[in-house]
Amino acid sequence: MFSVNILRRLRPCVVPQSLGNTHLTSARRAASFSESRNQLQAHRRSFLNLNKVQSHCPSTCCFSTVTHSEDGNLIYTGSLGSAVRGVKLFSYSTSGTSLFIMPYTMLNTGLVVQSVVMKAAFCGVIGFFTFLTPILLHFITKGYVIRLYHNADRDTYTAITYSVFLTEKKSVFHQRQVRIPAISQMFTTFYADKMGLLVNPDMFPIPQDYNHLMGYDKPFSFDTDQINKPD
Repeated sequence: MFSVNILRRLRPCVVPQSLGNTHLTSARRAASFSESRNQLQAHRRSFLNLNKVQSHCPSTCCFSTVTHSEDGNLIYTGSLGSAVRGVKLFSYSTSGTSLFIMPYTMLNTGLVVQSVVMKAAFCGVIGFFTFLTPILLHFITKGYVIRLYHNADRDTYTAITYSVFLTEKKSVFHQRQVRIPAISQMFTTFYADKMGLLVNPDMFPIPQDYNHLMGYDKPFSFDTDQINKPD
């Protein structure tokens, strides 16, 4: 009986102490959980801020592919511009070399003392190949468009081609001056007034620019009187 009374007296003290320990542990766990949640939210905010900073980088680094200049917007760039310039430069250099070594060749081969016919024949053959190649190359490539600009306000085009001396030549024309040849030609895509120009339709980044250049976007109608006219 004495032991039972002692246990009854000690029970109220033991139970509240155990409950107090339980509440203390729960509070510590809640505090640690709250602290970890706050840290997670802080890391999340920092990560979102980092993403926001990085998201502004592409907008500042990316530029428009359309190049603006005093001639308008660049709508076409020829892929063979460097090749045309290189071939013409090589042809000019070989022709100049031929003209330079011609007197030396005539002196060493004894053509100077030969008849006038031999001199004329030799000079004619050398001069033919010396001057024919540059002239032929210029005739073929004079209409090749290196760059093409379009001024939308005035609807004018500026075509950049190579001149005889390998300098860039500007040719300005209006869209209404563009004329498509009736028969397809090898070195002419269209005529700007009376000048033949060569472009590659596949090199236009925006196909609508080529369609507008050639006048394909204009409305058309059939005239029965013209159809019935004999050729």
